[in-house]
Order: sequence, then structure tokens, then C-alpha cells
Amino acid sequence: MSLMEHVYSVMIVSAADKLNSSVLSLLPSSRYQPVRVVSSVNAAKRAWNERSYDYIIINSPLPDDAGVGFAMDTASSAGTVVLMLLREEVMEEIRSEAVSRGVFTLTKPVSRSLMALALDWMESARERLRMTEKKTLSFEEKMEEIRLVNRAKWILISQLKMDEPRAHRYIEKQAMDRCVSKREIAEEIIATY
Repeated sequence: MSLMEHVYSVMIVSAADKLNSSVLSLLPSSRYQPVRVVSSVNAAKRAWNERSYDYIIINSPLPDDAGVGFAMDTASSAGTVVLMLLREEVMEEIRSEAVSRGVFTLTKPVSRSLMALALDWMESARERLRMTEKKTLSFEEKMEEIRLVNRAKWILISQLKMDEPRAHRYIEKQAMDRCVSKREIAEEIIATY
């Protein structure tokens, strides 16, 4: 799938109408949907509990909180890329911890071209996360297959009195002869015994 085919969900956490409209103008609905705008950290937490988002853009401070804790919490969840827009006087105080937790930071005011560049960075980071998620899923599937095959081998050893190499060979041969995965053979053995 090419990058142009991906659609990203976005939550903008900002009480500044001017910034909101500027950012929204950079998010064509063909590439970014749904796009949700909330004006407080509490509203953002409620929205986050309803669904996860690919991107979260936080314009700090907000009426009820600076949003730093929320940014770090959401950045640590799988698949979410977070950008915080901070005033210059608080940037150094927050930046090092935010960056170490995977939060992108920019000093306000932010130009339209810099915001467009930041969206490109976020897209790159999101795609890297997507690749990692696929690798993790593949690894977890492999581990599950190994567990099932081992369980089936122990059933063959205890029920049919095979030794371990013979049980392993039996599962592999059945899978090759029937053109199915070892997992399917293991599941059949487990269901039978």
C-alpha cells in the first residue's frame, strides 16, 4: 500500500480557533479522517477513550491543563504519534522529557510551512510504527504456532507413546503431505485428543 492510500485519524487538542482552522486546512479529508477538534485535556481524554488516533496535535496550554501528561500517555500507546506546540518559555523545561517519551515538540508560533513539515514527520513516524506493529504481530503469530505445535507433540508423546523427534517429524510430514501449515495439523491433533 502506498503512502497516498493511507488515511490517518487526527485529534487536535486546542482552544485557539485560529490555529485549529489553520491546521484543519492542512488536513484534506481524502487523507485525514476522522478529524476531531477538542478544546480541553478532559475532552481529549474522553475522545481518546472512545477511539485511538494516528495523530494527536496538542496546542499547550489548554484551559484545564498544560496537556503534557496526556501527550506522554498517548505517545506511549501503540500507533499514536503526538505533536505538542509549546510556548518558548516552557519549551526547554518540557522538551527533554517529552522527546524521550516519543512526543514531537515545536515552539509557537508555528508557520503554515513548518506545520506541514511536522505533519510529514508525523506520517513518517506513524508508518515506522505501522511496520513495527506488523513485525510484532508476525512474531506473536509465530510464537503461538510454536506453542500449539509443542502442545500437539506432547499429546502425541503421551497418547501415542512417540518420542519427541518422531512426534515432530509426524507433524511436519502431515503438514507437507496435506499442503497445510503445522499449526493446522497441531490444532487437529489437539482437537482429537
